[in-house]
Amino acid sequence: MSILNMTLVVNMYVFCLLASFSQAATVLPLVINTWPFQKATEKAWDTLQSGSSVLDAVEKGCALCETEQCDGSVGYGGSPDERGETTLDAMVMNGDTMQVGAVADLRRIKNAIGVARAVMEHTRHTFLVGESASIFAENMGFLAEDLTTHSSLAMHTKWLNDSCQPNFWEGVSPDPSKSCGPYKPTSVQQRWRKQIINIHNHDTIGMIVISKTGHVAAGTSTNGAKHKIPGRVGDSPIAGAGAYADSTVGGAAATGDGDVMMRFLPSYQAVEYMRIGIDPTTACRKVINRIKKYYPGFFGAVICANTTGGYGAACNRVSGFDQFHFMVYNSAVNQPLQLAVDCI
Repeated sequence: MSILNMTLVVNMYVFCLLASFSQAATVLPLVINTWPFQKATEKAWDTLQSGSSVLDAVEKGCALCETEQCDGSVGYGGSPDERGETTLDAMVMNGDTMQVGAVADLRRIKNAIGVARAVMEHTRHTFLVGESASIFAENMGFLAEDLTTHSSLAMHTKWLNDSCQPNFWEGVSPDPSKSCGPYKPTSVQQRWRKQIINIHNHDTIGMIVISKTGHVAAGTSTNGAKHKIPGRVGDSPIAGAGAYADSTVGGAAATGDGDVMMRFLPSYQAVEYMRIGIDPTTACRKVINRIKKYYPGFFGAVICANTTGGYGAACNRVSGFDQFHFMVYNSAVNQPLQLAVDCI
């Protein structure tokens, strides 16, 4: 066998080993994140390899997605709310100390996860929201900028011209399936309006980084759901919902319909499953099945990783979404891998 063919065989073996989400061997350090956001994965890995902390890696990886507007669902210029404004949610968690910093409904500041880390490191609080969070960020030296772009303005204009469809209102008049409002509550019981699922309407970058010595950090960043009611906060910045980290166990992160998923604290639950010895893939699947019991048509996925380097993912199968793609980078290969898991 030629050296070239032998190299190809070895590389294929390594890929298949990783694609099977093997739990047998310790493969650290590890970076894993939701969706095929490869540049963010590479940034986190490079940051970690430079000698920086897992917190630095999570922050830099997610921040790159904010800058590059990953899939239009992270960072500025995407997912305008009903007023046409883009607002940001983010969090970061230190699995060594269990400290969390989070921001939601953040305006004017592009680096949301950086502000979240500032909350964690420069206050005794956990979560800042709205205009007050933006003022805090400006006081911390973050640059105030317009988060609106031509793309987000065009998206909002089209939505208005389409009679504000889809939207998130229920039990109001005039009929929210036909009108832009303004709305008032109605005593007439309305049938729940089934929404067409758009996987690009709920994307979040959720990232877990585990160092060679088992330190764990996790973080998220998103611009939320398109055409959300102003003030809406999803699961992403909520510890235990959007992400969770515990250096004695591992970490997890979620993506999808945050209004449903936050009710089940899926990231916290996944870590607790792993704490009792359940492997990451099974932990992720159990979390999805728990939500599915109450909301069989929900859109969502979870990634999980433990401190031995094992990892896994799971997603709920709905029309138009039967596979979930995510990124992995560890010491077994010299490049980030995009992997996919079949939804259940």
